[in-house]
Amino acid sequence: MTTTHTPAATTTTRVPTRTLLGCVAVAGPLWAVLSVAQAATREGFDITRHPLSALANGSPGWLQVANFIVAGVLTVAGASGLRRVLHGTRGGTWAPRLVRGYGLAMIAAGLLRMDPGAGFPAGTPDTVPTSMSWHSYGHMAAGTVAFACLITACYVLGSHYRRAGNRRDAALSRSAGTALLAGDLWASGGGTAGSLTLAVGAIAAMVWISVVAARYRRAAR
Repeated sequence: MTTTHTPAATTTTRVPTRTLLGCVAVAGPLWAVLSVAQAATREGFDITRHPLSALANGSPGWLQVANFIVAGVLTVAGASGLRRVLHGTRGGTWAPRLVRGYGLAMIAAGLLRMDPGAGFPAGTPDTVPTSMSWHSYGHMAAGTVAFACLITACYVLGSHYRRAGNRRDAALSRSAGTALLAGDLWASGGGTAGSLTLAVGAIAAMVWISVVAARYRRAAR
């Protein structure tokens, strides 16, 4: 008797492009809304003095930790959607890679909490710490990578839109990247209300990436 062996059928699960783009579309606004809401309600928090990352400290700090991680995971997943819709275009290789790098750095920033200081959380000495823990150094490194990827992604998308003849979106994309770059430099240089300018720049760039993803999602319907 002859026995015939039939190869097992293989199936490939492909997440729909619109679903992936939806992940990026909600990531920026979600992070921004939750961060601003906490900034407005947490006792002792002053947006002109304290970076939004500081919200990860204190008993409700788990919410900001989760905010970073969830937004990062959504962004990493959604970068694959951007890669599909941008394939073959100028910036179609590097924009998704930079968005994915930014998402990974967001996850790391959530896992590595910055140290408390400057009077937050309430009861913390109203001074800048003279030394930092290893996880605070890690948070700063992750933040640097996230901002660098996000700024560059905005400029790459600006070049993509310019090449396509869309001068308005090219200008908006570059403006979003410049807002984050300027806010980061101002805060790093100890400028007045540096935390506020950094927050505005970061939210502008994050939301712009979400807007780009949302537009491509509608076009893919």
